[in-house]
Amino acid sequence: MTRKHTMLSTLAMTAMLLHAACGLLPDKKQLTMDKTTLAFPSFSYEGHRGARGLYPENSIGAMKTAIDLPKVTTLEMDCHITKDKKVVVYHDDSLNPKFVQYHNGKPLTGKDNKGLIYSYTFEELAAFDIGSKPYSDFPNQQKVKTSIDLLSDLIQQSEEYAQEKRQTPMFYNIETKSSPAKDNMYHPGPEEFSDLVLQVVVDKGIASRTVIQSFDKRTIQYINKMYPQIKTSYLIDAKNTKSIDELLAELGFKPFIISPNFKLVSADFLAQAKKHGIKVIPWTVNEKDEMQRLISLGVDGIISDYPNLF
Repeated sequence: MTRKHTMLSTLAMTAMLLHAACGLLPDKKQLTMDKTTLAFPSFSYEGHRGARGLYPENSIGAMKTAIDLPKVTTLEMDCHITKDKKVVVYHDDSLNPKFVQYHNGKPLTGKDNKGLIYSYTFEELAAFDIGSKPYSDFPNQQKVKTSIDLLSDLIQQSEEYAQEKRQTPMFYNIETKSSPAKDNMYHPGPEEFSDLVLQVVVDKGIASRTVIQSFDKRTIQYINKMYPQIKTSYLIDAKNTKSIDELLAELGFKPFIISPNFKLVSADFLAQAKKHGIKVIPWTVNEKDEMQRLISLGVDGIISDYPNLF
């Protein structure tokens, strides 16, 4: 066997092993074969967790509430992985007793009180209601029995609803809820987590309209390497003291978006980002005056629990 043949065999075997390990990496060509390909919004008006201030968060109903608001361009949501490797739309690592209860109205008890999402199968999660319990943090949130949804179902129903209500489809901003300290305890490792989420995105034909965001730089680094057609966003918390240059140096590539806590946004922060051609979309902006301040500074979008304020 020639050296060239040996190299080709090694590459083929590596690819086969990678596919066998995760069973998910789609052919890169599939990533451009969406149902609809559109330019990213000139200004991304994003409903945080759908429309968290108005409807139980990260639910199909929350997405439909956001779709009903004419200025909203983008549906923002969070993803976790279940014990049986299903991608569900949910923010916290565990069942949060502040707003989660059993479907019979009783409070969480025993292992279910703050039980890890990763320790349940999707079928087991069907026992929980995330929408009926009064939630003091969001007093105007509509109270309705709501289950934890599969990402695939949420996208499917959002796409169908938007087709009825809109002239153009929605964009999606999907967060991978992972961190290095929690690998294989609270969630899979970053590669498997990303593969599972992106398999759904590709299967549903929304790859060109999707941004994957994370505080965990490992997930978006992996996506940038393995799925370069997918847009990424680096989430930055309020404690950040690093410059844009320093953030990019630690990340190792230029993401499509940097998404900081809104308190970090200044004219200088924006100038640094724009120098690199990176969009800035701050979170989570819930006051009209603050929205107007950020828009006047020149941000490229806003993420809000109250997209009715846009």
